[in-house]
Amino acid sequence: MFSGIITDVGRVAAIERRGDTRYIIETGFDTATIEIGASVAHNGVCLTVIETGPGRFAVEASGETLSRTTLGDWSVGTEINLERSLKLGDEIGGHLVYGHVDGVGTIVDRRPEGDSVRFTIEAPAALADYIASKGSVAIEGVSLTVNEVEDTPSGTCRFGVNIIPHTQSCTTFRSLSTAHRVNLEIDMLARYTARLLRGRKTAG
Repeated sequence: MFSGIITDVGRVAAIERRGDTRYIIETGFDTATIEIGASVAHNGVCLTVIETGPGRFAVEASGETLSRTTLGDWSVGTEINLERSLKLGDEIGGHLVYGHVDGVGTIVDRRPEGDSVRFTIEAPAALADYIASKGSVAIEGVSLTVNEVEDTPSGTCRFGVNIIPHTQSCTTFRSLSTAHRVNLEIDMLARYTARLLRGRKTAG
């Protein structure tokens, strides 16, 4: 489990395509403290560490993970938001993030707004009911608050988030632009609330 507070921006150092895809990740983490089998969120995707070395570690992703996230877009040199898993008693600075990506969105607009940058994201129709104004959402593993939501005629939704200067400097949002695909994880509370409401409508 994670909190959506990014603690390092790593880089893809190598990609090995076998049965599964193996990624070597360069990191500023002290890899001597990362145990084999540890969970690390990569742009919001929880992956298991299978090997460590000075300044780097290795993970593997299945074909299923590649098909449901943006990991298949990675190439050598791609920057990645990294967060190590929480320990009991750790401060939760964002919101509870599980590292299970629910869908892939697309950045449709990026513009300055004061000192911040406002991003508009289009989310797939399957997630539209779970994204609410002032609710939480994880984008590329970053815990963010939704500003506003607008439904589209095609059934998708577009929502806005503001990225403050600190978040810009400490995450990959500094380099994201329009048409970029992003991993989305909806808030677990929103998931269960929407399901509960649907159940009540069906029962009624």
